[in-house]
Parts: sequence; C-alpha cells; structure tokens
Amino acid sequence: MFDNQSILITGGTGSFGQRFVQTVLEKYTPKRVIVYSRDELKQSEMKANPHLHNPALRFFLGDVRDRERLYLAMRDVDYVVHAAALKQVPAAEYNPHEFIKTNVNGATNIVEASLQAGVKKVVALSTDKAVNPVNLYGATKLCSDKVFIAANSYAGDSGTIYSVVRYGNVVGSRGSVIPLFVKQKEQGVLTITNPEMTRFLITLQQGVDFVLESFEAMVGGELFVPKIPTCSVADIAQVIAPDAKWDTIGMRPGEKMHEILIPEDEARNVLEFDNHFVVQPIQSFWGNKIGILGGRSCPESFRYASNVNCESLNEEQLSDLLSEYLV
Repeated sequence: MFDNQSILITGGTGSFGQRFVQTVLEKYTPKRVIVYSRDELKQSEMKANPHLHNPALRFFLGDVRDRERLYLAMRDVDYVVHAAALKQVPAAEYNPHEFIKTNVNGATNIVEASLQAGVKKVVALSTDKAVNPVNLYGATKLCSDKVFIAANSYAGDSGTIYSVVRYGNVVGSRGSVIPLFVKQKEQGVLTITNPEMTRFLITLQQGVDFVLESFEAMVGGELFVPKIPTCSVADIAQVIAPDAKWDTIGMRPGEKMHEILIPEDEARNVLEFDNHFVVQPIQSFWGNKIGILGGRSCPESFRYASNVNCESLNEEQLSDLLSEYLV
C-alpha cells in the first residue's frame, strides 16, 4: 500500500522511527518517507546511516507542538505515523505542562494538520501506561488516544481516517530494565523493584510490523492491541544474570505490578482476532463496522493483562528473545 506513496513519521529519529523507516524502504518503493523530528543531531546521524541511504528519504525539522510547521510538512502526504512523545515517567511528574504540550496538544495538531492536508490514514502509537493511568505520562497518552479516535467523527466524510496502536514494553528500549540488568551484571548485583512483577515484551521489529498490518486493516476508529507474550522481572533477571545477587528496592512511584493492555471496562467493545484485539470506539460514527472487521466478541469480564489471558514465556523462549543481550 505504500508503493509510490508519501509517508510521514513524527518522532522519526527514535528507535521505533528508525526501524519503521528502514522496514518501509526495504519492503516498499515509496515516493517519499519524511522523518519529522526536532533533533537535528539525530537527523544527521540517520542521514549518515548506510542502511538508510535512499533517494525517497526526507528530513524535516519541526516540533509537533508547531501546527503551522506540521501543515507544511504534511503537504501531499498520504500516510502518517505519529510516534513523537515525551515518555519519561519521572520527568512527567516534575514537568506536567511540557508533557501536555507535546503529548496532548501535539496530538490535536496532528489531527488538524492531517485533515487539512487530506492525508488518507493516520496511526498513532499508544502505550499500556494509558490504561487506568497512575502517572501523568499515562494520562497524557490516554488523552492522545481519545483525540485520535474522536478525530474520525471530527473528520466526517473528508476521507481521512485515524486509528491507534497500543502495546507494552519494547525489548531493550531506552529506560527498560533489560539494558539496566546487562550493565549491572558486571557488578554482580541487580536492583529489582519486585521479582513477581510481570511485563509484556515485544521486539522493535514486531512493533513495526504490527503498525504496518494495522494500516492495512484499519477502517478508522479502532484501537489495535497485539497478542504478545509476558514474563516476570525475576525471569528476566534469571536469564540475563543467573549468578547475580538481587537487591529488592520496591516499586517506584507510577509503576504497576502488572501491565494492562485491555481493562475490564472496555471488554464489551473488544473484538478478538487470531493475533490481536480491536477495541471499538463508543462514538456514533463507528456504526456497524464490526462486520467489516470480523473477529469474536469478548466476555463482559474480560481483561488482557500481563498476568491474565496471556502467554507466558518459558526460559528457552525468553533466552531466544534476549539473545543479543546474552553475549
């Protein structure tokens, strides 16, 4: 679907953005792939990456807070991936206004600009932190999700449609426990919040592939959730540093014992598919699109969490998933 089309990705210099760009350039022959971000250093580093040398690649300096800049960037763009966000949980508590400006107001700007530009499809990235949020970062992402879903009603019959993709921890992403454990392994002591804490794990490539699949399937208004495996923090520690001692420090502010991707409150609106779930919106624009998607309804009390209704990784599977960190 991206052959001879123009795609813009906000936050395109991040880990997801770079892998998404590389995957699109390998799988398709797009007219343009536009990296929209505010970090000139990361853009210059991407330009120098031999794996990304392609005449279709463009770089556009800008902030999602700047609506006028987005209007310029989205001219003649067919598809948009919104991956730009402020994400550090502690930083959000100290700088709430900054997170609101980027994560909430920025989402509104993306909707306005893509609608004016006549973009065909927009997919926004969400997070498990947006489900029953206990910190400001999660609250801003919940607001962002609502903005993008409601945008379908706002857009009317313009032809622009919006959907959201929500998933859990990306293996090895910045701030995750995996590179921390790898570093601490050298000292022989791992700092563990709670060994029984569970987490969803998805690789960067799986996240990119799921976004591409969602672009193909979306009719506008869905919130896509992939079926991904889980494990405990103790499992991760045991695989990465089996001989290390544990220093249990307790859960940090804003953390949850188990991650939730679909809460019970949304169960009545959830459709289950072979490899993912779709949370249907409650707005009237959705109509009777269930038949278009297919899928199976979930029971009233259903929830999808890292300790319920999920597949747990055994030691061998987890070792395979973390293989690059076990060298």
